[in-house]
Amino acid sequence: MAYPKPSPAAYLQASVETASPARLLIMLYDRLSLDCQRALAAQESGDHAEAHEQLLHAQAIVAELQSSLRPDVWDGGPALNSLYSYITVQLVKANVDRDAAKTAHCLELVTGLGDAWRRAAMDQALSA
Repeated sequence: MAYPKPSPAAYLQASVETASPARLLIMLYDRLSLDCQRALAAQESGDHAEAHEQLLHAQAIVAELQSSLRPDVWDGGPALNSLYSYITVQLVKANVDRDAAKTAHCLELVTGLGDAWRRAAMDQALSA
């Protein structure tokens, strides 16, 4: 008896459902970086509709990251919350103004944050 091959979406859903909180955070940052990369490429090629969609998705991810943040739990929480607010404003401006430089700036910020969280997760795993 042959079983149907699971779709890529099924694999993605399974990986999300079984991921640790640290892995979920890294997955969000990876997708946020990808959205910014895609938006930047679309802006540079003049595809404003695609850039708009990517920037909206990036904003949604930042909103999710910000809503799940508990700034009172650690000293860096309020600063990270402010950075999320800043990134959101810059993503909106990048979209409204069709400004690839703002998108590139957001990409730099989220890439750095993603790298920091990836290192923190690795350090935590090594110390466990």
